[in-house]
Amino acid sequence: MTASGDSKEADLVLAGGGVKGIGLVGAASALIDAGYTFHRVSGTSAGAVVGAILAAATASGEPVTGEQLKKLTRIDYKEFLDPGVLENIPIVGQSWALLRGTGLYRGDRVHQWIKDTLAALGISTFGDLQIDDDTLPLNRRYRLVVTVTDVTTGQLVRLPWDFERVYGLDPNAQSVADAVRASMAIPFFFRPVSLTSAAGMTSTLVDGGVLSNFPIDSLDRTDGQLPRWPTFGVTVLPNLPAGNDDVIPHLRLLRLLGPPHLFESVLSTMLVGRDQAYLNQPWVSVRAIRVDSTDVGVLDFDLLQEDIEALHRNGYEAAQAFLSTWNWESYVQRFRPMPPG
Repeated sequence: MTASGDSKEADLVLAGGGVKGIGLVGAASALIDAGYTFHRVSGTSAGAVVGAILAAATASGEPVTGEQLKKLTRIDYKEFLDPGVLENIPIVGQSWALLRGTGLYRGDRVHQWIKDTLAALGISTFGDLQIDDDTLPLNRRYRLVVTVTDVTTGQLVRLPWDFERVYGLDPNAQSVADAVRASMAIPFFFRPVSLTSAAGMTSTLVDGGVLSNFPIDSLDRTDGQLPRWPTFGVTVLPNLPAGNDDVIPHLRLLRLLGPPHLFESVLSTMLVGRDQAYLNQPWVSVRAIRVDSTDVGVLDFDLLQEDIEALHRNGYEAAQAFLSTWNWESYVQRFRPMPPG
C-alpha cells in the first residue's frame, strides 16, 4: 500500500557501496515502475551518483521509467580507473598512493561522466534542482542532497544544505557534479576533492560514507508534524561481521607491508558501523530495502555484463518484495503518531 489518496510520492535515500550501486538502480527502478515519483533524493557515494541522475531526470518534468533510469546510469566501470603517472607503477606506486592518502585513481573520468550526464538532462548547478516547498527550511529546498565528509573541519556536511553555513558559498551557484564527486571520493581509492570557502580556507572532502553511509533520517521532517509521504531507503553493503575485504577490498594492497587487520577493521566500521546500528532500529528497518550484493565487491570495476544484470535484478526484486508487504498507514500509526494535544 502506498501513501494515502492517489499520491504515490516519496522521498528516497540511497546508501553508498561503490560498484554495488547497480543494485540501487535496480531498486529505484522497481519503485518507479510501481508508480512512485521522488520529491527529494538523498545519497552517499554511489547513492549520490544514482540520486543525482534520478533527481535531474525528475527535474525535467517528464515521467521517468525504470528502464530509462537503467539506461541513464549504464556505464563502463573500467573506464573510470584513471591512475596518475606514479600510481601506474605496479605495487610500488599503488602502495605509495595508499600510504600518502592521495588515492589510487584521479577520479577525473567519473567526474566528467557525471557532469556530462547531468548536463544532458539540463542540470549544472544546484540552482537547477531547486523545488518550491514552503514546508522545508529555505536551505533544504532542493531535489538532491549528498553526504560528504570534510576531514579538514572534521564534520559531516550535506550539500547543498551546508554550502552557506559552513563555507559561506551560494548553494545555487555550486556544481552538482563537483558535490557528487566529493561524496564518492572513497578514501585511498579516489583522490579527495578540495573546496575553498568564501573566507579562503580550503577543505579536503572525501566519501560521505566515512561518517554516514546510509543517511536514512536525512529527509525526515523535523517540525514534529506527520510525514506527507514515505521515505524509503536502499542499502547494498553487507552487515558486519564480514570479511573487511567485502567493504574495502583495495586495502589488501596494504598487506604487502604487513597485516594491518586493526586498521582494516576500524575503517570498515567507520564506513558501515553507524548505519548498521541504525538499521537495527525497527523504525528504520521497516522502511529499508536491503539488496543482496554479496557476489559483487565495492570496487569490482571489471564486472561482466551478466554480473551487472544480476545485481540490477537483485535490486529490482528486493524492492518488489519490500513493496509487497509495505503499508503506509500501518507505518505512520506505529512509528509516527501525532503528539497529544
